[in-house]
Amino acid sequence: MQEHLNFYIDGAWVSAQGTRTQDVIDPFTEQPVARIALGDARDLDRAVAAARRAFPAWAGQSREQRLAVLQAVIAAYETRMDAIAMAVSLEMGAPLTLARQAHAVAGLSHLKQAAQVLAGYAFDEVVNRTRITREPIGVCGLITPWNWPLNQIACKVAPALAAGCTVVLKPSETAPLSALLFAQVLHEAGVPPGVFNLVNGDGPGVGAAMAAHADIDMLSFTGSTRAGVAVAKAAADTVKRVAQELGGKSPHIVVDGVDLPATVRQAALQCFRNSGQSCNAPTRLLVPAHLHDAATAIAVQAAQSLRPGDPRDAATTLGPVANAVQYAKVRECIATGLREGAQLATGGLERPEGLAHGYFVQPTVFANVATTMAIAREEIFGPVLCILPYGSEEEAIAMANDTVYGLSAYVSAPDLDHARRIARRLRAGMVHLNGARADHAAPFGGYRQSGNGREWGRMGFEEYLETKSMFGYEEPEA
Repeated sequence: MQEHLNFYIDGAWVSAQGTRTQDVIDPFTEQPVARIALGDARDLDRAVAAARRAFPAWAGQSREQRLAVLQAVIAAYETRMDAIAMAVSLEMGAPLTLARQAHAVAGLSHLKQAAQVLAGYAFDEVVNRTRITREPIGVCGLITPWNWPLNQIACKVAPALAAGCTVVLKPSETAPLSALLFAQVLHEAGVPPGVFNLVNGDGPGVGAAMAAHADIDMLSFTGSTRAGVAVAKAAADTVKRVAQELGGKSPHIVVDGVDLPATVRQAALQCFRNSGQSCNAPTRLLVPAHLHDAATAIAVQAAQSLRPGDPRDAATTLGPVANAVQYAKVRECIATGLREGAQLATGGLERPEGLAHGYFVQPTVFANVATTMAIAREEIFGPVLCILPYGSEEEAIAMANDTVYGLSAYVSAPDLDHARRIARRLRAGMVHLNGARADHAAPFGGYRQSGNGREWGRMGFEEYLETKSMFGYEEPEA
């Protein structure tokens, strides 16, 4: 079993101040595969102090100097892609194929995107005689989740460093292994001491202290809406900037006239990807009432085509959910759907056939779901698809918007103009039209209880900048 009892602070691996530890559980075997130290406020203080000391020099580096460091990080990351994919698979159960093709690749993409933005970003502009400049905000606390661990780490750390900030990272304590590898990558790449720091810990021990810390200028948090509210409250006394990427209950409106088998199959598989553990997953499939039964049959076929099993087996296409807590939560949501009277088309409470262990949830399809049901309103965060019939396009749009969330939405229509018209009326931070994939150069984030601020690309980079107006900076016109 791996032992990871040190934290990365001020350019070195140092011992934790306390004695608390936690096992990292492989969700396939349900057995411990590693042990980590859990930090406390003393460890955090040490990391924040290192980041504070390092900030002036790092912020003062030229664009070219920071670009050179980012390029070194990219090169070092590329040599660790297989190890990172294996760590992700081991810590949160993603099939190794998905971990290689999506998880590890996403981290690399965000690093490259941050370098690209930095290379061309205009930090200064002139308005009348005023010079407006954008400067790094300072020391940033970053709290990342277990569902897409490297994606979320890289999409925060990369733009923060590119902008000239220094950071303290608290990865999920249940999925910390890929974060530890990421710290090794940055060390090998020559990131200056104190610019990047990592402290493992849980929410009460490190997360809450990070949110309240007076020497942290910005907090970027990804997780549940419930935890995001707690983070914002803890951060309020220090009036730090708080960026939050929270929950979702994303609708997918299917319009009459599309290729129904292809559209519904893709929609279902998108919902089940990563075992349904994506905040932007299209978990509500809205279909015309007269196509409901046909769409349900197609979704059932898609669900039953998945192969659950050992994540390290190349044939596996569905891994377990990431941990015991999530396993219990998803099963309780399925039980709620059954109690509410939704039609169970496939799946259910039992493990997939032939699997006696592991946090496996069958890919589950509920049909004839009503908008008032809890399974249509609450984020389940597992491989559960809800199919809701609608009568008119106006009703579909109203149903899609009938949620406290607003992270993502999906539209499939017979032509692009039709999809565009619907997309403009959806209250969500992102809309996928006719199967379009996400773009790491475009902003990622949502409306309402899905959070505030944006990640990815130029707008994600700008989250880590302050704006300064220097009046009278320019010479007056002759």
